[in-house]
Amino acid sequence: MKKRATPYRCMSTRATTLVLLALLCACHAPRSTPVAPWQQGELVVLEDAAQDNNDSQFNHQLAVLFAAHLHATLTVIPVTPAQITRELTEHHAHLAAFSLRSNEASLGLIFAPSFASVAEQVVVNSELARPHALDDLNLLHIVVIEGSAQHKVLQQLKLSAPKLTWQTRRAGDVEDLLDEVANNQLAATLANEEQYALAGNFYDNLSDGTFALIAPSQLAWGFATDSDAALRAQAEQFFATLRRDGRLHNLLDRYYGFNQRLSPVDAATFIEQIEHSLPRYQKLFEEAAHWTGFDWQLIAALAYQESHWNPLATSFTNVRGMMMLTEETADQLKVENRLDARDSVLAGARYLASLRDRLPNQIAEPDRTWMALAAYNQGMGHLEDARVLTQRMGMNADRWVEVKKWMPQLTQAAHHQRLKHGYARGGEAVILVENIRMYQDILQRIAPASSDEALPVTPFYQLLDGNNKARLNSFKDAAKH
Repeated sequence: MKKRATPYRCMSTRATTLVLLALLCACHAPRSTPVAPWQQGELVVLEDAAQDNNDSQFNHQLAVLFAAHLHATLTVIPVTPAQITRELTEHHAHLAAFSLRSNEASLGLIFAPSFASVAEQVVVNSELARPHALDDLNLLHIVVIEGSAQHKVLQQLKLSAPKLTWQTRRAGDVEDLLDEVANNQLAATLANEEQYALAGNFYDNLSDGTFALIAPSQLAWGFATDSDAALRAQAEQFFATLRRDGRLHNLLDRYYGFNQRLSPVDAATFIEQIEHSLPRYQKLFEEAAHWTGFDWQLIAALAYQESHWNPLATSFTNVRGMMMLTEETADQLKVENRLDARDSVLAGARYLASLRDRLPNQIAEPDRTWMALAAYNQGMGHLEDARVLTQRMGMNADRWVEVKKWMPQLTQAAHHQRLKHGYARGGEAVILVENIRMYQDILQRIAPASSDEALPVTPFYQLLDGNNKARLNSFKDAAKH
């Protein structure tokens, strides 16, 4: 794969995320005095100073929910992993909302209930031999972030391998080090399985070790040993509630569920197409996003999944064009030429928006969009069958993470014969949605920023009226409003 000059987790492509984080919370530099009791209405939380990776975003969303659980205002203090223990010991914050390894006694903290488990692994450039045993690490120049989970693993391994050496850095994060390994600037680093899986979608020249470094770790938030027991009790209640009502599972799927969906070849091809084909169509995807309220990266991801951005694509079932519209759908949307890229993209985006708007009101985002994507592939009837089946199985039919477990079962006679719309290849819809989620994530990280040029008309987002009838027959009609 051609190596990119810009890291895959480039800060400039995460500007929107950082703006949202700033809107959600007050952010402050580390304090010099102890915080007031949380019962006074302010919850002060340590979060990762590198706020543009999945781990930090996941933990921030958890912190937002925990503050709401406490009916408190959330204040975030960005710190590095190496600062966590000192900041908590000096009571500059109430807790650390990091993915800490709760089986690491050396941190000197008390931990909240675990929300996930993860294994660490050594990662090398594929030009080097994959390490097969602990002694092989002695031959590698390993760099990790000071105070990170990976640093703790190496410290633990040194107890049984005294010759093991490494270097640490105070700045940056694991994603930075993985970039350097991929670009031959660094021989090896350590990363957890989720970080490694995500990086594998951007680089095809990363390899992991063939042996387990240590047993998987339990991830949890941290508190000082003398922290308020009442707050820790609230955290236990909070995580128990999240597990019981499914929100924790939903968040884990939202931030990690699509990792490692693409083969190295598929990921490499997609990134090459971002460089060579996307510039021709990006403005068109932005226009479609302008009308429908979707992120343009989502529409671009859908178009790539459907046609690999080929406006002349045609399948043996006669679906055609950039968005692979059926003849029936094209007629409904009054598309005169399915092979016209603009007609196809605008109509496909409008069709996706209409599916989204037809879903029950209680389905929240982002599940609402993911279910609309499934309906784009299989039809609204089969999606509804999948939701009915999910509900019959005692699961939440309003959450994609639950529905996607049962949608593939629409091929099974024991299920589809008892459903309204019958047989469907539901597994294809699940693959489509998960691939699009991955493509969208890649685009948000490395695609060129949206143009600053304003589009000439006001967006019209609501495409259906209260009776699910189209308000507009075409985008030309919208321009008159």
